[in-house]
Amino acid sequence: MKRGWGVTLLLTVLGCLAMFGPSTLGQAGEIQATDTVLSGVPTPKTEDIAAKGDPGAELYGTANDITLADSKKGLTVADLANQVGQNKIAINFVWTLVCGFLVMFMQAGFAIVETGLIRAKNANHTMMMNFMVYGLGLFAYWVCGFAIQMGGSAPIANLGGVYPLNQEFVLNLFGKPWPLFGMKGFFLSGATYDIGVLVLFLFQMVFMDTTTTIVTGSCAERWKYSAFCISTILLGALIYPLFGNWAWGCGWLSQLGVNFGLGHGYADFAGSGVVHAVGGLTGLAVAMQIGPRIGKYNRDGSPNVIPGHDLSYVLLGCFILAFGWFGFNPGSTLGASGNGCLRIGSIAVNTMLAGCTGSFAALLYMWIRYGKPDASMAGNGLLAGLVAITAPSGFVNTLSAAIIGWVAGILVCLGVEFFDRVAKVDDPVGAISVHGLNGLWGVLSVGLFADGRSNYGGSWNGVPGSVTGLFYGDAGQLAAQLIGIATLVGIVFSLSFVGNWIVDIIVGQRVGAKVELAGLDIPEMGALCYPDFQLKAGDFGGASAGVAVPSLAK
Repeated sequence: MKRGWGVTLLLTVLGCLAMFGPSTLGQAGEIQATDTVLSGVPTPKTEDIAAKGDPGAELYGTANDITLADSKKGLTVADLANQVGQNKIAINFVWTLVCGFLVMFMQAGFAIVETGLIRAKNANHTMMMNFMVYGLGLFAYWVCGFAIQMGGSAPIANLGGVYPLNQEFVLNLFGKPWPLFGMKGFFLSGATYDIGVLVLFLFQMVFMDTTTTIVTGSCAERWKYSAFCISTILLGALIYPLFGNWAWGCGWLSQLGVNFGLGHGYADFAGSGVVHAVGGLTGLAVAMQIGPRIGKYNRDGSPNVIPGHDLSYVLLGCFILAFGWFGFNPGSTLGASGNGCLRIGSIAVNTMLAGCTGSFAALLYMWIRYGKPDASMAGNGLLAGLVAITAPSGFVNTLSAAIIGWVAGILVCLGVEFFDRVAKVDDPVGAISVHGLNGLWGVLSVGLFADGRSNYGGSWNGVPGSVTGLFYGDAGQLAAQLIGIATLVGIVFSLSFVGNWIVDIIVGQRVGAKVELAGLDIPEMGALCYPDFQLKAGDFGGASAGVAVPSLAK
């Protein structure tokens, strides 16, 4: 086979692309050169391939494989241009979908981390909460959550534009537009039955689902299953989508740069605030309302340790989550081709480093403070580092990523101690500290460490140039991030608290004392997770401490 035609074909493409207008989903615009036939392009003969095969990968992927508009006419410039555009969109579709699949697999990681950190008598209940957040959250998000969040987010160039998502509810205050929520995409019906919109829906849906599963950890071992179901639907349908719109759906937080000159507006690359802080703060709101587990606190207010039943579950789950995070952060480019998307390599390395330093810092902190390394806190340190790097992962260098993760590892240890001993909020798995506290730290770190080197299509949130934090010269970006933090703490937490207070009035948030002491598996779910074991009160403080441990059935 002759090899010179490939160079000739490439030069032809480069020359022709300079003349092309805007494209939609990989289709070339109206141009004068579309009818130009590219004759004489050497291609392998199909009979040669049939006779000899292609073991050297030299005969496939040639001009033979370009889709022709008119087979009688032959290959034209328009065919070539449309193929180039479609290939770019196809690469971005596949990248975004595969990353979405990775994020969906994180549900398994969350499930076994949380189940390992609670007692055996509640394992079925905790697993079933983590299992059903997927179905409950997905349904709520399909009905209205996606429309509220992304209904006015077009255009998104990496996915072909998603142009049907073009209606946002906007208030005009102080002479400025304040976009509040989207209005297109309910039930993914009408014009939003669109391939680009569907790819975006899948990716955004698994992010929402991550938020809903965070709450199950902070409320484990005493949350009524019916209340969990209603609360999850509320979070997936309304509370998460609202903040998601303000940050990612062209809402008012993202426009702080355009409207008020505050950096590039609120910047949260992959969701330290949108996903993790929303989930952590919602978990705090519900945990405050349902109160601590029976036996968690003594009469003098001192806390008791209630150990989980399987540390191997915990650490295995942390590994699964760390793996899934490679979909979470690099996938948030929504593509691997064009518009600076090759930065996925930098984002992946930042993600690894922050998780590494987070686990290292937590391990050292516990070792120095208590004399022994603590497995569960080392795991939480890994997750804390990953949570914290999620917002800045697309904007910072590797040194900054390592520092952000290290701080997160210390913060999660301090946070767990604070909520356990000072605030008296019982959080069986440390979810509030891992996701809430370090989600806020991740949002803040963008305003400090963004180095101005990432250029995603030349602008971010409609402001030309790259996101740059305080340490690199832009105090305005820090101000935008602080406004985002204030919104999370002031508005999102308040909405979650009020919404779950109403749920408490309607169905009650907490199981009865007898159910809690016996374990939630039988009363709430109808079956034990471990039927070969009998749960017996009396060991390690027994009924007075509310601690149940498994013993072999006689």
